[in-house]
Amino acid sequence: MESVQYHAPQSLEEAVPLLKQARQTPSRILAGGTDLLIQMRAGVKSPEMLIDIKKIPETTGFEIGADEIRLGAAVPSAVMDESPELHQQLPGVVEGMELIGSTQVQGRATPGGNLCNASPAGDGAPAMIASSGQCVVFGPNGVRTIPVEEVCTAPGRTSLADDEFIQEFRFPTPKAGQADAYLRFIPRNEMDIAVVGVAANITVDAGGICTAAKVTLGAVGPTVVIATEVAELLVGTKLDDATLEKAAEIASGLGSPISDKRGTAEFRHRIAGVLTRRVIKIAATRAGERL
Repeated sequence: MESVQYHAPQSLEEAVPLLKQARQTPSRILAGGTDLLIQMRAGVKSPEMLIDIKKIPETTGFEIGADEIRLGAAVPSAVMDESPELHQQLPGVVEGMELIGSTQVQGRATPGGNLCNASPAGDGAPAMIASSGQCVVFGPNGVRTIPVEEVCTAPGRTSLADDEFIQEFRFPTPKAGQADAYLRFIPRNEMDIAVVGVAANITVDAGGICTAAKVTLGAVGPTVVIATEVAELLVGTKLDDATLEKAAEIASGLGSPISDKRGTAEFRHRIAGVLTRRVIKIAATRAGERL
């Protein structure tokens, strides 16, 4: 690798002049670096300046409120996994992040970095989208808020400007009878990227009727697929076996997966249906336990 300027601002205010400089100097935001440093070593990315946001307090903490959960974009996966509160409130979001890499990688990997790497097979995005996550995006002109699903626009590409980074994520605090879940299929037992990943966020009432649902599929298209037809099918049902089978059938027809060494497009379509059925059932069970 060529020599690179490295900056680690201690506050959002200190980051502003660096972000302005990033408009002219090829730069990258360093949230975790587990993908970026490998890409730099391979010559895929060649920034002249790195801006490490891990020392900015607003990016490295989380807070669970009555109406909103705030999660810093640079909170390590390992910290998320060690939080009983996050496991209770957003188990699917935690599941997506705790599947990334080895124990050592999880000490660095972050939800902001995973999302902005913009891999179609990223494990963090499906559950964050299913749980209606919003991104607080910081730049020299202040902040703006966008849904998580509007960040990734294509493999390796995002809607963020060169002088912006995600400061934090915000999720509605789950209400009674609401929970999420995430599952993926990989060809190995661990430390591989998803062949398919599916997330679900389900709300049920005291009678076991589904009153709200959101299902998302990863690695079956260039960006996360929001399975609107599946959600519409689920609402108003008791999520019985027949409904789940129909949901799986619909999910199997969604997206435009590729064929590669991890699986064919046909295989990905099929696995998407299998995982959809399973993850809905898990989320619904969790939701029922929260009544």
